[in-house]
Amino acid sequence: MLSSYLLTTLVVLASASLLFYGLWLLIPIISGLPWLPTNHERVRAALDLARVQPGDLVYDLGSGDGRVLLAAARFFGARAVGIEISPLHCLAARFLALINGVSDSIEIRLGDFYKADLRDADVVFAFMTSRQARRLRDTLPARLPPGARVVTVSFDFDGWLPTRIDRENLVFLYEMPPTPGSLGDFLAQEQN
Repeated sequence: MLSSYLLTTLVVLASASLLFYGLWLLIPIISGLPWLPTNHERVRAALDLARVQPGDLVYDLGSGDGRVLLAAARFFGARAVGIEISPLHCLAARFLALINGVSDSIEIRLGDFYKADLRDADVVFAFMTSRQARRLRDTLPARLPPGARVVTVSFDFDGWLPTRIDRENLVFLYEMPPTPGSLGDFLAQEQN
């Protein structure tokens, strides 16, 4: 039979774990963007498509646990900034950067990526729903310098002509300022 102390400790640990996990999922959902991590292969494919170079500054909008930031720093030699609304995800990303030895190359900012200053970005990574994509599309051109690259996973920007596409991983690349057009226009150009 479990002692009263051990039972109390187990209940407290279980409650804390449930609270942490609940907040881990709930905060992003409340912000309108549920937490759905991008798999590592798609992250690498997106950063390859964006032609990330050593010294580039890569922003991840809604950076979650920081996997894009880690890949940009570790495999591409880039500096990386994550914008994340959940304090728990920020803590997790900072911890992962520390244990992976790239904390000097990564910055995690707690905040709303729709309001973030992106003037110094070379590359912006985005993985979100189409609803958030429409809102982001309307604000990005004024916030990014000419020549900045925007790489999106699982969605395209309606009204913008992609520069390149990775069909296997469903990754789209755009360059600032965006060229008017569509995915259909890109595919038609490819066939000619």
